[in-house]
Amino acid sequence: MTRYLINRLFISIPTLLAISIVVFAILALAPGDPMAEFATNPAITAEVRENIRRSLGLDQPIYIRYVKWLWAFLRGDMGFSFNSRSPVVNLILQRLPTTLWVVGTAYLLAALLAVPLGVISALKRYTFFDQVVTTLAFVGFSLPTFFTGILFIIIFSVQLRWFPFIYNSTLRVTDWASFVAQVRQSIMPVMVLVLFQAAVLMRFVRASMLEQMNRDYVRTARAKGLRNFVVVNRHILRNALIPVVTLVALDIPTVFTGALVTEQIFRVPGIGALLVDSIFRGDTPVVMAITFIYAILIVIFNLVADILYGILDPRVQYTH
Repeated sequence: MTRYLINRLFISIPTLLAISIVVFAILALAPGDPMAEFATNPAITAEVRENIRRSLGLDQPIYIRYVKWLWAFLRGDMGFSFNSRSPVVNLILQRLPTTLWVVGTAYLLAALLAVPLGVISALKRYTFFDQVVTTLAFVGFSLPTFFTGILFIIIFSVQLRWFPFIYNSTLRVTDWASFVAQVRQSIMPVMVLVLFQAAVLMRFVRASMLEQMNRDYVRTARAKGLRNFVVVNRHILRNALIPVVTLVALDIPTVFTGALVTEQIFRVPGIGALLVDSIFRGDTPVVMAITFIYAILIVIFNLVADILYGILDPRVQYTH
């Protein structure tokens, strides 16, 4: 097991290096100029803009800029934003709590709803319950989040006036009243994400359960006289969760990057909104940092998924 983990880590290093090179090259060669916003300011002359460009290292060849960025990143320095002149790590840390609160809560609720609903739907296949849940799931992942977000705003904010449609980024939780206000402004973006994510995950769990229910080992377990609860819990569910673990492991890193569309609709000041704004402004250090951290999280959680395979199914052997 230890040797397997070491081998996987050695494989991950060149993978991450290749990802960083490709992303850095795309961002460096993409159209747009980080100094474009200074061009519209008559008080900033061409000479001043050139001095700023030189101070940011934009006058150097791309390979030198990449090596400097990589060495700084390995030392924990993600650079400075071209636009705000603030350290990139500070910008990310400022947005991270909001993203974890909204997107993290949404994914947790989606998993808590999807897994039991998917299991029950598979066990009660073709019943009224299965048809209702399946229909809701189809509706959930068929509607894009920008549509459900606007629909929620029209119904619950404009018509019913239950929830605010703009996320108040200045709100600080200091007492019970401010906590209630925080929950109220988070309900709509969270529910939009829950509706979509739970639908996708529930259908996946249901399909995985149905695939396992007709296997020979299930018929053997039933022929031995085991109770239905034991058959489902110890045999079917345990094997059905193996592909689900892969899906969840690949989805968890998306919590870090936030929900791009939903954050834009509700003006949630999360990392997703920061990423979109940085792309539009050509703020390469911010985009590069968020993208590369996301790639690192993907590699880490893929490794976590491989470890969980062995826990769920003892037959899984780790080759050296």
